[in-house]
Amino acid sequence: MNALDNFLFGLYPYICLTVFLLGSLIRFDRDQYTWKSDSSQLLKAGQLRIGSNLFHIGVLFLFFGHFFGMLTPHFLYEAFISAGTKQIVAMVSGGIAGVLGFIGVTVLLHRRLSEPRIRINSKTSDIVLLVLLWLQLALGLATIPMSAQHLDGSMMMKLAEWAQRIVTFRAGAPELLAEAGWIFKMHMFLGMSIFLIFPFTRLVHVWSGFAAVTYLVRPHQVVRARRLNVPAGHNQPRRPDAGV
Repeated sequence: MNALDNFLFGLYPYICLTVFLLGSLIRFDRDQYTWKSDSSQLLKAGQLRIGSNLFHIGVLFLFFGHFFGMLTPHFLYEAFISAGTKQIVAMVSGGIAGVLGFIGVTVLLHRRLSEPRIRINSKTSDIVLLVLLWLQLALGLATIPMSAQHLDGSMMMKLAEWAQRIVTFRAGAPELLAEAGWIFKMHMFLGMSIFLIFPFTRLVHVWSGFAAVTYLVRPHQVVRARRLNVPAGHNQPRRPDAGV
């Protein structure tokens, strides 16, 4: 492992996570009026529904799949599923979700670049973000043929162990990627970079989407009739000929 690998896969993850968390908190505290998805539906609704739906379905599945797949210790599920079987399941399900997400982000990128009204109202960060997401999904799909060369799940176990060592602040994480192909490394680097730019883009609305789950456990709304809070006779409609 050279110094660049040690930086990219040993130190860079912590830089990205720090900026991701603190940057999101600072933006919510200082610039709440910019905390939105900046939808372009009013400018043109065409292609938005299919592109947005495909993209969100694919990306949400991939996010939770990567989150639980990489951060769940092997001993918790090895009695139910082998590493090789998990590898195949990840390839098939991730491949389907990746194709859906890739088609969706391609439609969204084409729509934003080809429609003059949307293009002129787009921020540079909007276009850069879509390009990065397009590349990330393309790299993710490109890892599938490489994963097919390790159907025993050995490489997947190393990648998962790397992620678990990073989040638990254990040493030796970069060394686990010594045999990983460059596509795997590019996919991981770009994924971390998206977390790095997260607080400075429209992606911050993702926090609000996850926070919406709290509505399931919110207390019941209490509504009091207005007539209970005013003196008798004051809640009746006033006659047109009544004095001021």
